[in-house]
Amino acid sequence: MSFAGDESSIPSVARSGEKYDHNEAIREPVLVRGLEARQISMIALGGAVGTGLIIGSGTALVQGGPLGLLLGYTFVGAVCYFVMVALGEMAAYIPHRKGFAGYATRFVDPALGFALGWNYLFKYLIVMPNNINAAGVVVEYWTSSVPTEAWMGKFLLVNLLGVRVFGELEFWFSTVKVISLIGLILMGIIIDLGGNPSHDRIGFRYWRHPYGPMGTYLLSQVHNEKLSIFLGFWSTLTNALFAYIGTELVGVTVGEAQNPRKNIPRAIRRTFFRILVFYICGVFVIGLIVPSTSNMLFVANKSQTGAAASPFVVATTIVGIRVLNHVINAAILIFVMSAANTDMYIGSRTLYGLAIEGKAPRIFAKVNRMGVPWPALLLCSSFGFLTFLNVSSSSAQVFGYFVNLVSTFGAITWMCITYTHIAFMSALEAQGISRNDLPYKAPFQPYGSWFAFISTAIITIFKGFNTFIPFTTATFITSYIAIPVFLVLWLGYKLYYRTRVVRPLEVDLVTDQEEIDEEEHFMEINKMEKPATRWRKVWDSL
Repeated sequence: MSFAGDESSIPSVARSGEKYDHNEAIREPVLVRGLEARQISMIALGGAVGTGLIIGSGTALVQGGPLGLLLGYTFVGAVCYFVMVALGEMAAYIPHRKGFAGYATRFVDPALGFALGWNYLFKYLIVMPNNINAAGVVVEYWTSSVPTEAWMGKFLLVNLLGVRVFGELEFWFSTVKVISLIGLILMGIIIDLGGNPSHDRIGFRYWRHPYGPMGTYLLSQVHNEKLSIFLGFWSTLTNALFAYIGTELVGVTVGEAQNPRKNIPRAIRRTFFRILVFYICGVFVIGLIVPSTSNMLFVANKSQTGAAASPFVVATTIVGIRVLNHVINAAILIFVMSAANTDMYIGSRTLYGLAIEGKAPRIFAKVNRMGVPWPALLLCSSFGFLTFLNVSSSSAQVFGYFVNLVSTFGAITWMCITYTHIAFMSALEAQGISRNDLPYKAPFQPYGSWFAFISTAIITIFKGFNTFIPFTTATFITSYIAIPVFLVLWLGYKLYYRTRVVRPLEVDLVTDQEEIDEEEHFMEINKMEKPATRWRKVWDSL
């Protein structure tokens, strides 16, 4: 195996500081730029809109109440916005195949890039089996006889077909998810306004006594109502963090995006605002139609799964709509399965990005003729068998453990992205490059990146407060294990290779520009030769 310092097997297109060699690129297969703007946007949407909203919101509603749920998701949505625009500015300027770990290596410190890359890989090695486990939770609404590991073959097959096939399939799967989510939101509004079998106009009933707008989380342990209300709201921040994590995966698709300088900023803007609208509207509607005291709500870490995994299914059950709940559950199954499929794709590309930098075994830099990094894909798919954990524990408990792990790994990723962006802006200023000349300029900077960095750090440090009331070993470990893992990776690499922080004047803001310019020019020629269809023009105008 070959790690950092050995780049003999890496194609020149992937190596920093070398001129792009078309002949060598042909001899050595690399990732193919086969993802269009519409596919990138929908892949990001499909990977982010999943269990956090459809299933995890049940936990947040019970703990924080309807108002706490809305406030928590709104606040973290604002944090997510600043992470996305920070990533968009860097990705549009240098859209290379190394992902945002490559930006950390280039703009801050190779040790930070190493730690961030592996941290993000760990996140996707965990979130994929989490979504498979969630699929099992959804299926349990009908039957418990379907093994969750049975879904693994489907994911592996779709990912091996190549990026173009995967991109097109995920585009349509995600389209179904968007239509379904719009339908769920509209259904919730109709139910709330009295369009249900009993013609009961619910309004804001579940925001008033005896339910209340805010939850009283851990009241029996803290014996203080005001403190329990605050803890309920704080717990929604953790759930919201888990829900929004995944929007940054647009940065991983950069290496396979067509016209990246144009399409990546567009996809980031579209994806974020769609997710924000869906999440804020979604949790608001959930708070209107489902009481936070319902015993049917799915709550992570319970010893038994609730009667329904999603609050939307609970809502239809409460008002007596008998058939629609099965349709909704089927749509939710598509949500989580599509998200798991995207997770496998992102995980394999993250491992590939580490390998071409020499920070993972070089075997994972291999791709087949279709541009699929098949060794990385096989390794990532093997982690799907973590779903066997639900044999000894309930699916709800396993879901809670996975949420803790994923949210911490994801939060560290967000902090690294924003800190890297701060360093990137410092390098631009030190070298006399105006941000007004960039392909995409992130708004509200540098304040936005600092706000996102500090907010995410505070949430991460205090996210595991409930593990101490009372102390629970398993929950404590899953809440915080990612932090020492990240520090060990960072310090270990830094001490072994004696790396140093790159000074702003020394940051490389030039390398790869020629390669990207050539690819952009080639894509523009192809676009002129193949005029877009009418529906594609409509999509590009949105």
